[in-house]
Amino acid sequence: MRYTFLFSILVLLSLSCNKDKFSSTPSLKFKSVNTTSLRNQQLVQFNLSFTDAEGDLTDSIYVQEVVPNCALSNFSTLYPLPVFPTTKNQKGDLTVTFGYNVSGYSPIAPKCTKNDTAVFRFVLRDKAKHASDTV
Repeated sequence: MRYTFLFSILVLLSLSCNKDKFSSTPSLKFKSVNTTSLRNQQLVQFNLSFTDAEGDLTDSIYVQEVVPNCALSNFSTLYPLPVFPTTKNQKGDLTVTFGYNVSGYSPIAPKCTKNDTAVFRFVLRDKAKHASDTV
């Protein structure tokens, strides 16, 4: 009797602790950024990770830059995602890169005359119009 009770508890715990459970709504997590001080001719690279149960992500990620003390620098854009095979329970890493006066990269440049802080926001959507949390 005692072993049956212990076995039941172990089975219940193992079933409830499924860490690889994917949701229909895409999940997006911030991993790192390569710099916190951007200078002329420099790249800023944001590393993100994602999961999606259906593997039906759209072709781009929404990016917004907010500069609290300089509204001229604010922007929002759709940053294209790389082409990758779609599968169920999809997970992977994304790198979003902007260049400050660097040719060949999505441009980013301050539009005010003083140094300031910028906040970047990212949202991933799938074809069913589910949106991830903003990171």
